[in-house]
Amino acid sequence: MQKVAIYPGSFDPVTNGHLDIIERGLNIFDKLIVAIMHNPVKEYLFTVEERFDMLSTTLKKFKTVEIDTFDGLLVDYAAKRKAQAILRGMRAVSDFEYEFQMALMNRRLNREIQTVFLMTGLRWIFTSSSIIKEAAQFGGNIEGMVSPFVYQKIKEKFGRKD
Repeated sequence: MQKVAIYPGSFDPVTNGHLDIIERGLNIFDKLIVAIMHNPVKEYLFTVEERFDMLSTTLKKFKTVEIDTFDGLLVDYAAKRKAQAILRGMRAVSDFEYEFQMALMNRRLNREIQTVFLMTGLRWIFTSSSIIKEAAQFGGNIEGMVSPFVYQKIKEKFGRKD
């Protein structure tokens, strides 16, 4: 049986920290479904279509990665996609409480789907989409924190030509 995991996130935008988790997740699972969550109450810099495009371009070298979008309960989506696990990355202790609570709730909702945590690589421990967007908005150099394609998209979004 193929081991399938869902790697959910907003990916607004996808960072090199996300890529680290994806690459390492592929050492554990046969297939990863990178699932862009749609939360209507959250404000995003990029549309779902733009995020899908950035992920598709950035992840095209990975043949066992599929990109999809979803809304609703993650465990329902995972069951529908016949995934056995939800893959989550953790950067620091500050992530732990939220991720732990979500994992427990997901387990209560569907005991068949496991949550697997990977600690992000030390190089990416302080990297987040929010911090990258904020730095870019004010002209900070985010090169090397995102793929070259995503870097261009962020520059375009903020009207920077440099």
